[in-house]
Amino acid sequence: MLELENVNSFYGNIQALYDVSLHIDHGEIITLIGANGAGKSTTLMTVCGVVQARSGSVTYQDIDITRELPNRIVSQGICQVPEGRLIFPELTVQENLDMGAFMRKDKDGIKRDMEYCFDLFPILAERRRQPGGNLSGGEQQMLAIGRALMARPKLLLLDEPSMGLAPLVVKQIFEIIEKVNRESGTTIFLVEQNANLALKIGHRGYVMENGRIVLSDSCDKLLADEQVKKAYLGL
Repeated sequence: MLELENVNSFYGNIQALYDVSLHIDHGEIITLIGANGAGKSTTLMTVCGVVQARSGSVTYQDIDITRELPNRIVSQGICQVPEGRLIFPELTVQENLDMGAFMRKDKDGIKRDMEYCFDLFPILAERRRQPGGNLSGGEQQMLAIGRALMARPKLLLLDEPSMGLAPLVVKQIFEIIEKVNRESGTTIFLVEQNANLALKIGHRGYVMENGRIVLSDSCDKLLADEQVKKAYLGL
C-alpha cells in the first residue's frame, strides 16, 4: 500500500532522514518506534507531503506521491493525526468533525461516519456542542482521531497518540485504534514513544535511530528482542 525507498529529508540544510526504506501492506498496523528526535514524526510528514523528500521515493498504491501537495495526498486517502492533536479549540466538537470531511460531498456518508465516530467515542456525542478547547487532553485526542476518520482514510497516520495522557485513557485510545483497524480494515501507521503498547497492537514494526531505520521485524519478535527491551522497554 505504501513504500518509502531510500528517502532523505531535510529541514533547510539539516538532514533528518537518511535512506529510510519501509513498506506497509493493506490492513496492517505498522509501528515506528524510537527515541525523541529520532525522525519518526518527520517520516510521517514526508509521507503527507508537509516535508518533501529531497531524494528517494514515496509510493502509495503504486502511485509516486513524492512531490504531491498535502491536499492532493489527503484526497487520495491518507490522513494524519498530528502530534499534539491540533484540534480547532474555538469550534465545537461536531464542527471539528465536520472539518475532517471538508473534501467530501456525500452527505449521507458523512452523516453515517459522524454517528460511527460518536459510537466509537460516546463522550464526544455527549459534548458535541461544546468547544473543542474545553475538552480534556484525552477527549481532544479522541476528537483528533475522529476528525481524521471523517475523511474516510485508507491509510491513517497516528503521531504519538499517547502523549501526555493518563494510562487509563491511553489504554482506551489504543483499544479504539485496534477496533478501527479490525472493523473497517483501515491501514494504520503508528508512530509512538510508548514502544511497549505500540508493539503489542502492531503487526510489524520498525526501529528508528538518528534518522535511520536500524531494525525491523514482526512486533512479537521486536518485543522479545534484547536490544529493543533494553533501549525502549526498560527491561
